[in-house]
Amino acid sequence: MELPTLGWQSIVIFVVFALSLLIATYCTYAERVIAAFLQDRVGPDRAGPYGLAQPLADAVKMFTKEEFFPGGANKALFVFGPCLAMITALMSSAVIPFGNHISFGNNAFFLQGIEVNIGMLWVFGVVSLGVYGVMIGGWASNNKFSLLGAIRAASQNISYELAMGLSLIAVLMISGTLSLREITLQQSSEGAFVWQDIFNWNIMKQPLGFIIFLVCAFAETNRTPFDLPECETELVGGYHTEYSSMKLGLYLFSEYVNIFVVSAVMSVLYFGGFNFPFQYELRDWLASSQGWELASAQNLITALGTVLLFGKIFAFIFFFMWIRWTLPRFRYDQLMRLGWTILIPLAVINILITGGLITFGVIK
Repeated sequence: MELPTLGWQSIVIFVVFALSLLIATYCTYAERVIAAFLQDRVGPDRAGPYGLAQPLADAVKMFTKEEFFPGGANKALFVFGPCLAMITALMSSAVIPFGNHISFGNNAFFLQGIEVNIGMLWVFGVVSLGVYGVMIGGWASNNKFSLLGAIRAASQNISYELAMGLSLIAVLMISGTLSLREITLQQSSEGAFVWQDIFNWNIMKQPLGFIIFLVCAFAETNRTPFDLPECETELVGGYHTEYSSMKLGLYLFSEYVNIFVVSAVMSVLYFGGFNFPFQYELRDWLASSQGWELASAQNLITALGTVLLFGKIFAFIFFFMWIRWTLPRFRYDQLMRLGWTILIPLAVINILITGGLITFGVIK
């Protein structure tokens, strides 16, 4: 690997991690604002203008709270649990393509931390490790309610990962690759009719698969109505009952980072990623009619695509929060029944339908 490329990828990874933490931080503010709006009450309005400094106040509170270790707890694992949850949440964003390439002279760089041809497997593998952070934290707390919450989280994540993986197989059958960049580029409209801009997106080809993936995403991130691992009416506070200070903050931040990552993955898999309608027509118009260099026009299109991709991501984050403050949580038996008896059979049926459509040339 050439040094300039390695240096650029290091910069991109640093920026992605920094953005993930910043977005997770201000998701706590957005959660309060959206909850206040939906419940017709006043949200955060004390810390800074419009309450914008509230996340900073929360961070100061977390850092200055007393460190607490329960009696009989395994201190090493008690600290390692939230660290693992946070690390896996951040690592999963490394393979997401946040934009097309940017040209500097004769060099072209991608707005992506690392590009591997098994990018989707990377995301699933890293996300699967996140459940160990929850299990370790619940077990090391030496608290039966924390342990019950951790067991619930593990069984819930394993159950819904099956349906999520099966729903993804249909997309992989259409695209023929595990690379998130290739999946994104296949949803572009270059060389096709203009009206195919949005019809190339996988949401048009896999509406059932997207619905299954979306429901599983709520369960994987432990969000309402699937927040049974943190069900305070039954488990006090769930797997992080005994946590305080920044260790609790890591668990809370990792949840919001996971929301950001799963929103980005859904945007890439089903909604064209950084592609947007008329992008190639705009690039060619700038290059031919406005006298722009083709590289400069492409850089502008890349910047617009990145902005619009984040717009899609923020729309999904808003949807996650909207659902939380609208629907009540399921009972645990309802949650498991939905995963095993409804979503998994639907995902298998979706695979069979997709395979038939590909065989007869309806989907290409």
